[in-house]
Amino acid sequence: MGNSDSKLVFKQGILKLSEPKPISPDDTYWTGYWKLPESNEDVFSLFSPADVRRARDASLGNVQTLLTALISRLIALRHLPAFPDADLAPPKEALNCVRVLTRILPFLYEAEQLEGWEDQIFWQQRARQGKDGSNNKPEVLFDGSNSEGLEKRKDENGDETMEYDRPLGEELIDTLIDLLFYTDFTIPHVEQSKEKVSYAIWQNGVGCNIPMQASKEMESNRTEILRLLLTLSSKSLYMPAHMVPVKGIKALTYITTCPDKQIVLSLLCSQLNTALQYNTSTWRVPYDHMVYKSAKEVHVSYCLQFLLVLLLYPTPDNGQDPPTRNYFRHFLGRLHRQQDFDFLAEGMLRTLNQPLQASSSYLPGSQRSLQWAPEMFMLFWETLQCNKRFRTSILDSERGPEFAMIVITYALEHRTDPTKQGIVRMCVFILQTLSTGPAFGKNLNTGFTRQETLPTGVRIPEFSGTHADFLIISIHTLMTTSKGKFDAIYPALLATINNVAPYLQDLNAQSSHKLLQLFATMSAPSFLLANGTNYALLQSLLESINAIVEHQYPSNRIFVRTVLKGRKRFEALRSFTLESGQAEIERLRRQRKESANASDDLASPVRSMRNGSIDNARSPQGTRTPSLTNVPEEGGTFTIGDDEDSDEEGAREPAATPSYSSPSNHESQTPSRSSSLDEPLPMQLRGMSEKARGKMPASQHSFSRQNSSTSLSSHAATIMSPTIGFSPSARWIESWLPALPLHTTLTLLEASSNTSTGIPPKTLPPAIEPSPPRVHLFSWTPLALGWYESLLWGFIFTAEMVVQKGTVGVWNGTNIRMFRVEQTAASGPSLTKPMGAVDAVGSNLVQRIGKLGVRGETAPARGSVRDV
Repeated sequence: MGNSDSKLVFKQGILKLSEPKPISPDDTYWTGYWKLPESNEDVFSLFSPADVRRARDASLGNVQTLLTALISRLIALRHLPAFPDADLAPPKEALNCVRVLTRILPFLYEAEQLEGWEDQIFWQQRARQGKDGSNNKPEVLFDGSNSEGLEKRKDENGDETMEYDRPLGEELIDTLIDLLFYTDFTIPHVEQSKEKVSYAIWQNGVGCNIPMQASKEMESNRTEILRLLLTLSSKSLYMPAHMVPVKGIKALTYITTCPDKQIVLSLLCSQLNTALQYNTSTWRVPYDHMVYKSAKEVHVSYCLQFLLVLLLYPTPDNGQDPPTRNYFRHFLGRLHRQQDFDFLAEGMLRTLNQPLQASSSYLPGSQRSLQWAPEMFMLFWETLQCNKRFRTSILDSERGPEFAMIVITYALEHRTDPTKQGIVRMCVFILQTLSTGPAFGKNLNTGFTRQETLPTGVRIPEFSGTHADFLIISIHTLMTTSKGKFDAIYPALLATINNVAPYLQDLNAQSSHKLLQLFATMSAPSFLLANGTNYALLQSLLESINAIVEHQYPSNRIFVRTVLKGRKRFEALRSFTLESGQAEIERLRRQRKESANASDDLASPVRSMRNGSIDNARSPQGTRTPSLTNVPEEGGTFTIGDDEDSDEEGAREPAATPSYSSPSNHESQTPSRSSSLDEPLPMQLRGMSEKARGKMPASQHSFSRQNSSTSLSSHAATIMSPTIGFSPSARWIESWLPALPLHTTLTLLEASSNTSTGIPPKTLPPAIEPSPPRVHLFSWTPLALGWYESLLWGFIFTAEMVVQKGTVGVWNGTNIRMFRVEQTAASGPSLTKPMGAVDAVGSNLVQRIGKLGVRGETAPARGSVRDV
């Protein structure tokens, strides 16, 4: 379609599609769809969303004929011996069939009323021939149609009654997968194979040692086919997130349950190796990414995205015995060679480090940051979960702390960005997964000397310590500077500390102080009385403190001395009552009011009052009696949302804004999903009191991800944000206060007070009996998996939104139901984008993204693509 006349003919044909009059299947009109377009830009610019919807709503029969014609032609071309000969079987025709199908399918998926129609067209068997010889074949037949998919059925006498074609969707998927491995179309000629379709792995790496020298044209053809496979799999975008694990996607079910081992391994290893082999370290012209988009990067991103779609997909449980299996996830879990694990780890680290290196370049913005680092985190997490050997290989080596530092760096970098909240949450869960191995906790005791390689905003001024010190200080920063946005993942952060606590040695003064700061804040009456479950966070932190004391007492003298400085808080917590807590809250309220009234004379009285009380909390050496009524609170009501008490924190969060309101009253205008009520995230296996351990009921039902070794049942209460209208009572306090694990710290305090100098004893007091280390895991639920699926599709959707060379905006303008998409106002041209006003408006409408929310079973849709 090289001139305006041919484009006009194609456009006229598109308009004819929506006419009420049916077009005959044998009409040459249909051939225009695979003969006229010259590129995917032609298809997506001339076949507008309005054209597709008009045809769908006004002439569904013609749309059905078009679908059948396109798929039949594609199947015919795949089986022609001459394909891909430019004259006899042009590859352009196959690509145009792929492009038009990619354009149409999202607009069929968005129409809920067409679900039954779509199921009948794609997933029902088609009658071909009757017993009486009558022809019941489908309406459209083209030369070279595949007859391999016929199924013959017989009556009671053994006579043939009918011949059936396989479902159209199955034939389309099989054809597309074959075309991904088609000689001279997507792969070069393979000498050992005489067949046109050769399931050869595209890149060296897992399962292959010899790289395949494919041309740019072949990679471009793969990219277009992968885009259509992603489109076929994208029906989940048009249903509530929590329904995906329950209802399933038939296209994905068919692909992931494919019993052909060769096909599964070839596709798995090809995509895996392509994604992990990509290296941007080769020299490039600075700022070249501002001029054009690399076709290679688009190809790599599609490989990684489609691989994750296959790995994450939970095959629906249809009551079969044995249940259906996701073979892609299964075979990823079967990898066992150390050289494969090294290849995986090196490729993941290279991809995850690249954006950090690009941001610290001497020429700001001169290097393009890889956009699929979040997807690589997902691949890392999935491999940890489904492959025990890989997990052991990472946790038992120095790579465990290295991955942990990268994960916490991304979380800290994105904690204040409302568009990256989903990434922060995922990073926290990855940290918790890493922390479950004892070897990981022990490896954290090695010195951390690579802080200078981290982004400036993540570094800790004058830091000198171990990986464990950096991790604890970073978790403290993440919790105290989030302003309540991430309260749903506080249990996971505390569980991470809890998991590694029994193995931590030689904690420095900074990290020890941060742990005790968290304790001071969590033991504040305003936090404990804010809702009915906040005490569980305090309980988890107390268990961490106990584990350090019980298991690593001789190696943590600084930490033990820091615990002793908090003597009054530990002793006061033992005698905490409703009356004393409410009196302390009222006292602080009056103190803040008096400070506010004096604001005309003081520059920052509130800050002075807060800093004063925090200083007292750091050194509670006063003469007051040990009652929480007289122990100053740590910064008012606890949102874990502000922390202005240390100079080093000021460097990491220069403009932290104080927040005195509880999370229950915090209603962010950004889609932060700040409340964990109905939060579709993995529930934590919370810590329990000494007496309650081991007494959890074994009969509770849980949702388990297939082949996921970290999926355990959850028996504990979900940690929720403070609830409006919650009224604490003395009886409620008595239900949890006696179970707080205070025995270890109180015994240590008593043993220290019995010494003449008040210095802690050199050995652990005999009255303290170490309890076995416990692992806090997370549990997958349908809602949690729905959140995870929506996170992945949010990444895919945003990557495709910007229409550039290689991306076409497949889902732009469609009615997404998995999350909300909000277009924001455009910004003007800049020095790096010197475009005209019209270009600026058009570009920004698709580049700037609005809200994405997971729709739960009981809660309305919230959140945004900005959460991704």
